[in-house]
Amino acid sequence: MSATERLKGLETFVAVADAGSFTAAATRLHLTNSAVGKAIARLEERLQKQLFERGTRQLTLTDAGATFHASCLRILDEVALAERALSDEDTLPGGRLRIDLPATFGRMKVLAPLLEFAARHPHITPHVSYTDRFVDVVEDGMDLVVRIGGDDAWPAAVGYRHLGNEQLIFCAAPAFIARHGAPQRAADLPQYDAILYGRADGSTQPWRIQEGAAPLARQHINGRMVFGQAESQVAAVVAGLGLAQFPTWLVEPQIRDGSLVNILPQLTTQGLPLHLLWQRSREHTPKLQALRAHFEATLCIDPQA
Repeated sequence: MSATERLKGLETFVAVADAGSFTAAATRLHLTNSAVGKAIARLEERLQKQLFERGTRQLTLTDAGATFHASCLRILDEVALAERALSDEDTLPGGRLRIDLPATFGRMKVLAPLLEFAARHPHITPHVSYTDRFVDVVEDGMDLVVRIGGDDAWPAAVGYRHLGNEQLIFCAAPAFIARHGAPQRAADLPQYDAILYGRADGSTQPWRIQEGAAPLARQHINGRMVFGQAESQVAAVVAGLGLAQFPTWLVEPQIRDGSLVNILPQLTTQGLPLHLLWQRSREHTPKLQALRAHFEATLCIDPQA
């Protein structure tokens, strides 16, 4: 089988997976239902895997089909990229951009700049996902990833840009302070109810404490409540149930409206770094260059920067 025939099979498979039926895919590809069905049958026979569950109304991908679909998207994207690289039309930003953002930071701080970018570049089609898990930029086929935290040493195939560090502050609600008083120093903190952030593995995120010229300390404590979602953690502290350490970008609205108070400003501590990550093999494409430049100009989590 020639490479061209293999690619046609992949295109047909992706069209069926995206459309959910042979009929809709056939219409999109300007083929007959029979031709589409035979192409999928040949593909399944060659792979020795069933790619679709045949329901009465709609096709759904099997586990093997879902894995193969992700690989096909990367392959077809690379082919399209290679073709555009040889075209004079590639001088203007255009095409699909796969972008992955941290869940809370993405909604609160990246979405508005991203929508502004999309309005300026109508020929670019952002495909945006929100995850807090580790994303392999290359293996997962991402064009650009925004990440808080992670290593400073990235694989050679991954480009990166550091955009600043979080600033962490201790917060409580005025009602909580009225009932319990406010801590005066770091040593007072364990005496108060703590609202903690919980990780997926069941552990809790320690407090990072920088007091004067002393080295940074990570303090693990028992919390009154633990949340695996940052906005819920903020809501619990606003409700007066305890105190917590937050990045300033997360609680700017509550600090402004007075529903939260920075109770120990002398313990403001540098937190995790913010990075842009991208595939070096794609870094010279106009669409990625445009998005990188926009995010480098608009994303910052250090209020003193």
